[in-house]
Order: sequence, then C-alpha cells, then structure tokens
Amino acid sequence: MNFLACDLGGTKVLLGIYKKDVNGNSPNLILKKKYISSEWASFELILEDFLKNECRNFNYPSSACFAVAGPISNDNANIINLSWNISGKDLKNKFNFKSCELINDFAVQIYGIPFLKKSQYSIIQNGSTSQGANKDLHAIVGAGTGLGIARGIISGSNVIVLSSEGGHVEYSPKSKSEWELKIWLKNYLNVERISCERIISGTGLSRIAEWRLSKSDAKYHPLQKYFKGINISDALRKELPEKICSLSNEGDQLMIEAENIWLNAYASLLGDVALQELCFGGLWISGGTAPKHFKNFKSNLFMKQFFDKGRLKDILRTIPLKVILDEEFGLFSAACRAKMLLKTK
Repeated sequence: MNFLACDLGGTKVLLGIYKKDVNGNSPNLILKKKYISSEWASFELILEDFLKNECRNFNYPSSACFAVAGPISNDNANIINLSWNISGKDLKNKFNFKSCELINDFAVQIYGIPFLKKSQYSIIQNGSTSQGANKDLHAIVGAGTGLGIARGIISGSNVIVLSSEGGHVEYSPKSKSEWELKIWLKNYLNVERISCERIISGTGLSRIAEWRLSKSDAKYHPLQKYFKGINISDALRKELPEKICSLSNEGDQLMIEAENIWLNAYASLLGDVALQELCFGGLWISGGTAPKHFKNFKSNLFMKQFFDKGRLKDILRTIPLKVILDEEFGLFSAACRAKMLLKTK
C-alpha cells in the first residue's frame, strides 16, 4: 500500500510516493519530484500534475501528509507569499485519499525521529542519562530560512507532537559585540525587540555580516557590493549565507567573526532548549544549515557555549545531542506520518 508525502514551501514543493520498507519500519521512497512553487497558480495544480503524470505507473496512494511552511488552523493553511489557500479536507475529497493531514513543516519532523537510519544523522554527544529520566522526551531545533523548534513524546511506535514557536523568544546577547549587534538590528529593522530567529537563521547570518561590514574597518570588503544602501534583493540575500561561510572557511577574519557570533547564539539557544525541555531522549539539530555546519557543531567553541549554563551545566552533559544530516528530512518525516495514517484511517 502506497502513501504520499509533501514538503511544501514558498520556494519549492517536494512530493514523494512511498511504501513500507520490507526490511524495517522506515518508509521506502519509490518516486520523488521537485516543483518550483512560483511557476504554479495553486498547489492543487501541482498535486494533480504529480498524481496524473508522474504516478500513473504506481498504485494510487491511500494516505497523504502535507508538511506546510506556516501555521495550520482548522485544517487550513495560507502560504502568504504565494497567495495559496490550502484545505486538508478539500485535498482529501478532491484526490480521494482515505487519510490526509496538514501539519507544520517543522513539527512534522518529530514523526521522523523514530525511523531515522544511521546514515541520516550523526551524534555529537551520547549523553549519560540519569536513572529515572524520561527518555521519551525529544526536542528538535533547526535554523534554515527561519528558526524552528518542536517537541515530542516518542514511546515505541506512539508519537505525540508538541508544536512550539520557541524560535521567536527574545535574543539574549552575552558579549559586547552581541549587544552592539542587537541594538544595530533593532534600529535597522525598526522593531522594538529582536527574536532569536532574527539571529539564528540563514537570514540572521547575513544580517550579522551586514552589521559587521557597516564598521569602518570593512569599507573595502568584497561583500560590500551586496550591501548597497539598506535595500537588498531577496535573491541576493539568499545567496549570502553560503558566501559568508565560504569566505570564513577561506580565512576571512571578518566573516569568521560574523559566523562565530551566529554559532555562539545557536549553541546558547540549544542549551536553553535542553534545560527547558529536559529532552533526555535527544536534542536534535535540524534545518537547512545543519549539514553545512556539522564540523562547527562538534567544535570545542560551540560546545563551550552549549554548556555555559552556570550551575546547571552538568545537566547538559546528560542529554544526547544529535545532528540531522539528511537535507530532505522534512519530506522523509512527512512520509513517516503518512505511513502512520494508514493505520488510523
């Protein structure tokens, strides 16, 4: 019996047809296709094209899970920058799914954790959980275009997802440079507060670099061409994180400084989440930046910031810390949920 998974974002839509793996519980990918969101008038047209033209030689999927980049309310989602309105009920009826679910694209990742294969993640810290600690508790944090946080209770094959908007908590500077950055960013964006997402995301990294290049000693830096006045195109801004990391890896001292501020903020937030959730089952680092920064996550500087929680630092040594390396983990997780829906229809 086949099932459908979808990772639906403002830039691209990933669709896949899966079946149960005969050698395990993980979903087995049969067919996958990527669509550019802006090239289509609606999501339903994309789904219709996929099912009619790409899946005609396969058994029709019985269940479907649509992981959507945005909040879900009453089984409906609005993709604002595309003006798409998506209804889970309408998708189920129109495409004749026996089971269908809309879920936030980050919260869905909790469903993927129990079915991960060793090739999809790596361990930074095994932890040494004390007796009596609840190993069913998991949390996942991921920086990509934005910053996502989700929590879950995983007990065998039973999974309960606890959504979170923790990425929007207040950013707390820990150094003079970070205080300067926060004040600059408040003025730059004309906002009263700075959330962690403003710093710990791909966009955040580019803002940190922009702040650093606003100083007098960076007047002739090669990235200045990307920062002409206060306006910068979305296309150029999406390119910046990769350019910043590339320059940092090549030894550019200003970009090393910018990247270190980003990494320190990320590590500190992870430590806060670990203490808040006491996720003795595991704290997972996900998101589009995770595979690219895996070496940085294992560094002594990163872990020092993670442990820098005063009297409670020893608790952090008991929590498993792991990194998702699968860049399509969102689609995989949606497939895991779609497989579960086969049993609950």
